Amino acid sequence: MTTDFDILIAGGGLNGPALALALADAGLSVAVVDARPADARAGEAFDGRAYALALASQRLLAALGLWRDLAPHAQEIRRVEATQGTPGEGAGPFGLHFDGAEIEEGRLGYMLEDRFLYRALLAAMQGRVAHMPGVSVVGQEVQGAAIHATLSDGRCLCTTLLVGADGRQSGVAARAGIRRTGHDYGQIALVAAVDHELPHHGTAHQYFMPTGPLAILPLPGNRSSIVWSETAAQARAIMALPDHEFLTVLRPRFGDFLGQISLAGPRFSYPLNLTLAERYIAPRVALIGDAAHGVHPIAGQGLNLGLRDVAALAEVLVTARRRGEDIGNPLVLARYQDWRRPDATALALGMDGVNALFSNANPLLRAAREIGMGLVDAIPPLRRGFMRQAAGLKLEPMPRLLTGQRL
Repeated sequence: MTTDFDILIAGGGLNGPALALALADAGLSVAVVDARPADARAGEAFDGRAYALALASQRLLAALGLWRDLAPHAQEIRRVEATQGTPGEGAGPFGLHFDGAEIEEGRLGYMLEDRFLYRALLAAMQGRVAHMPGVSVVGQEVQGAAIHATLSDGRCLCTTLLVGADGRQSGVAARAGIRRTGHDYGQIALVAAVDHELPHHGTAHQYFMPTGPLAILPLPGNRSSIVWSETAAQARAIMALPDHEFLTVLRPRFGDFLGQISLAGPRFSYPLNLTLAERYIAPRVALIGDAAHGVHPIAGQGLNLGLRDVAALAEVLVTARRRGEDIGNPLVLARYQDWRRPDATALALGMDGVNALFSNANPLLRAAREIGMGLVDAIPPLRRGFMRQAAGLKLEPMPRLLTGQRL
């Protein structure tokens, strides 16, 4: 059967375009259907949204030819400090202290703003990938060795494989009969950026408080991104405050270690939940990113998990095509699921457990947490193992893209 494209990707956020570029570079014909207009996130203005990129994710971007232009906009994460505390009382006496100097790479990752990453992906797709902004996939039907996708503008495209990169409420997954499991955290994440008087020295901070964690993540200059999780009712009340009152609530949680703080851009909020697809594949369908696993933002691993999916699926499909296999064959797709699902599920459930363990005021648990963090921090090999895991350097086997190699 003649197809319009080898692979059609539903979802034009970050993971979808990254996968499209990896596949196109290896000679496959790829289209990305993007529900948003092409300029929806391509503005020049700073808005505070940013990602913590693990070292493995940075290497993938380098393999795609993007990092040289992105590097001037990135901030190295040199250290991570993780402690628990109570608003207004400061951090507890024990914590985890990760220093990039302890591993051979010399850093733990990078912070990069959404506007730079999205623009780079958008520009790189020009001439290499068929980008279809402003439309979405609204129907799909498997017919023999192909799958037909109906778009919201009435077009019907025939492809060998449909990839769902369309988020936590993936229409691709739902139409393929893939069920989801998970639960609501009863928390809302407040996201913003702040300017501060003192330099952050490339240090990221994670404070575990009874109502939810607060991450303070370094951006270029004297500026940091915050991801602040609160109970849903409290978060809604905080978001409704004017900026100066928002800062009044934030300051006792943020502390004074960076001097005076001020808002550097708009504020955002989004509800937090855990949602895991029970399968990553179906006939002629594969899921990546949040369509496969929506996780808690603790440790900022959401995008990194998605880029691990990108690297693994791209390698499986490219290898299969070079062997002359049908890239939509169930046996081919099973290789991807077997590669990614155990790692992603373990990490998602691990973050779920950490959030449950720390998001409470139980004094016995608090004492146990202090002891546990102190023990890990006191054992250098264990501490370095945690660092390499967070940097995405302990996957087995490691997809080639995550080592910086092209497919």
